[in-house]
Amino acid sequence: MSSTAVASGKVEYTDSENRNALFAVKAHLIAGLSVFLLMMLGGLTMRAAQGTWIEIGVDLFYQIMTVHGVGVVGAAMIASTGVQWHFLRKYVRLSNAIFWTNFFIFLTGVVMILGSIFLGGYGGAWTFLYPLPAISMGAWSTGAAAVFQLGLLIIGVGFLILYLDFGRAILARYGSLARSLGLTMLFGKEPVDPAHPKAVVASTMVLIVNFLGIAAGAVVLVMGLINLYNPEFQPDAMLMKNLIYFFGHVVINATIYASVIAVYELLPRYTGRPWKTNKVFLAAWFAIVFMVMGVYPHHLLMDFPMPAWAMITAQVLSFGSGIPVLVVTGYGALMLVYRSGIKWSTTTKLLFLSMFGWAAGVIPAILDAMVTINRVFHNTLWVPGHFHFYLLLGLLPMIIGFTYHLAGEGDRSEQPKATDSLGFYAYLIGAFMTSMVFLASGANSIPRRWAVHMEEWVTFAQVGTIAAALVVLGTLLFTLRAIFILPGAANPR
Repeated sequence: MSSTAVASGKVEYTDSENRNALFAVKAHLIAGLSVFLLMMLGGLTMRAAQGTWIEIGVDLFYQIMTVHGVGVVGAAMIASTGVQWHFLRKYVRLSNAIFWTNFFIFLTGVVMILGSIFLGGYGGAWTFLYPLPAISMGAWSTGAAAVFQLGLLIIGVGFLILYLDFGRAILARYGSLARSLGLTMLFGKEPVDPAHPKAVVASTMVLIVNFLGIAAGAVVLVMGLINLYNPEFQPDAMLMKNLIYFFGHVVINATIYASVIAVYELLPRYTGRPWKTNKVFLAAWFAIVFMVMGVYPHHLLMDFPMPAWAMITAQVLSFGSGIPVLVVTGYGALMLVYRSGIKWSTTTKLLFLSMFGWAAGVIPAILDAMVTINRVFHNTLWVPGHFHFYLLLGLLPMIIGFTYHLAGEGDRSEQPKATDSLGFYAYLIGAFMTSMVFLASGANSIPRRWAVHMEEWVTFAQVGTIAAALVVLGTLLFTLRAIFILPGAANPR
């Protein structure tokens, strides 16, 4: 047997280890979906306030906006990590203890962030752009800003510890990150193994980019904390902004690349067809490593001090970033499903929906990365439109679809329950409407981050409120299923 074939084999664990691992994954999913639901309620509140259907204070609006942004990113990280860890541990020996350690570190950071916002009044958005945390004009204290940033830093440290365990396990199994990423097969040093695990390839990519992204975030958070208590320390504002957006862009994108492992692993089970690894697949994931890290300056196209080469590179990479998704994952999923006789359960509908959301969601992002469009659209609701499209129709269906699979729904012969169908279609219609209303608002030059809307913008916000309510309904039904059924479900085959 070749060394490549040996490396593609699965790792054996004891029954006790498997039970503990399954419980840990379920805890990550329930925590992630619960936070998503709470953040959606926050989003619904903001849209209703903008639509004049309820009245809240401006300070509270920006506190909700801050917790909504950071909460969605955090929920995406913890839930996608549960998906990734569940499948990666089949091929490399991961530590249950470190997985749990990161989970409790994450909860500690969450408590600190919530306290800084709702007790300390911090409302400077999840981006904590320097020097805003230190110049609140009395809206929040230095201590509140410090606790917020320290909470983020603690969460980042927990994930860095987890990624070190990922790296240790992958290196122990494959010998190098190049080999686990499939570069030895891509460049002809080893024969291509069709069974080389996609979970390993994707996890290696996520490990590389997220370790660097979170490390950059840690650096900028430490500098921000020093500035809060030693104002004479004044780092370069453009450097700080680059580090923040490199960190933020990499982290949120990595959650999608971690979650898509569920599609690679589960669609072949439901279609009865193998999803083979080939050189095109490996080349696409190798390119993604650089694209995810290199495109972040498209957030900085209006910052004139940025070097021209960085802007040009970001624009070119942004145009090409959708190609690996469309060619490899989207097209591969279509070919896998085509005439397969797949049973359309809630699990499979969600997984297939995620392919549409991911592939179509890149289009408004690419448009916003064009300088001529960006200069008009970037500070409008077009931007929330593109990332709500990605997250609601791409990322979350991957996570929820995996949750339904883990609950055993896909292994049952009966049709989906009425509540499952209601949840799916309420979520689908609401998520699509939410994204389209944001995009239409951006196209009509409605600015983002405004607590109070002008009269001519109110109708957009009111339609967005109805759409958000449908999303909340669908997510509530999904989350209730996870809370009440997932804990007692056995490990699906």
